[in-house]
Amino acid sequence: MSCTRRAPNYAVPMNSTLLPRRLLLGVLAILLAATPAFATPDKWTADIDKFTAADATNPPPQGAVVFVGSSSIRYWTTLAEDFPGIATINRGFGGSEMADSAFYVDRIVSPYHPRLVVVYAGENDIAAGKSAASVLADFQAFRRQVHAALPATKIIYLAMKESPVRATVRPQVREGNRLIAAACATDQRCTFVDVAAPLLDAKGGYRPELFREDQLHLRPAGYAIWTKVLAPYLQP
Repeated sequence: MSCTRRAPNYAVPMNSTLLPRRLLLGVLAILLAATPAFATPDKWTADIDKFTAADATNPPPQGAVVFVGSSSIRYWTTLAEDFPGIATINRGFGGSEMADSAFYVDRIVSPYHPRLVVVYAGENDIAAGKSAASVLADFQAFRRQVHAALPATKIIYLAMKESPVRATVRPQVREGNRLIAAACATDQRCTFVDVAAPLLDAKGGYRPELFREDQLHLRPAGYAIWTKVLAPYLQP
């Protein structure tokens, strides 16, 4: 008895014209899922290039205290006066998020071989819709980047302030501070410094007089409070 081998069925399904479209949509969905929903670090390239250019003409000291982060650092223009006798470098770029500082560690931290890095970032992240856990993850990435290049360098994280204009995300800001404080407690090279609570009144309310008209950025009186809180941590 002979066996009859059936030929493979190469018939094209009736809806085969939809396959290319479905394939395209599938690829598009994958790409969208892999694309960050938030700002990407390359938007700050021009700002970082200015730092590099400035370093070329006027090299900052090695072993100093480097301040990095968002506009609260960028606008802290009195570092030299606020911390006399301590060499400081300001590498804040306004509007940036925690992930941006992590991305540019090799350009705004590592070249200076600082003994200490002070970072303020995360508040913009929360305002943009990121979760407290996401800010923590980006901070952890920042820590890894710094310590991969500079194992002995210490990091100070300045608590996210509770800005009046961002009252709706106050719970998320507080949760982010709590998570990062707990993370810092696990590493002797990392210190969480609460510069947020001193900006509040005795009942935990806002003090608008410490903020500029935008109720987001600090006035000199606000920075004076930060200076008093932070100064003991900057001593060699």
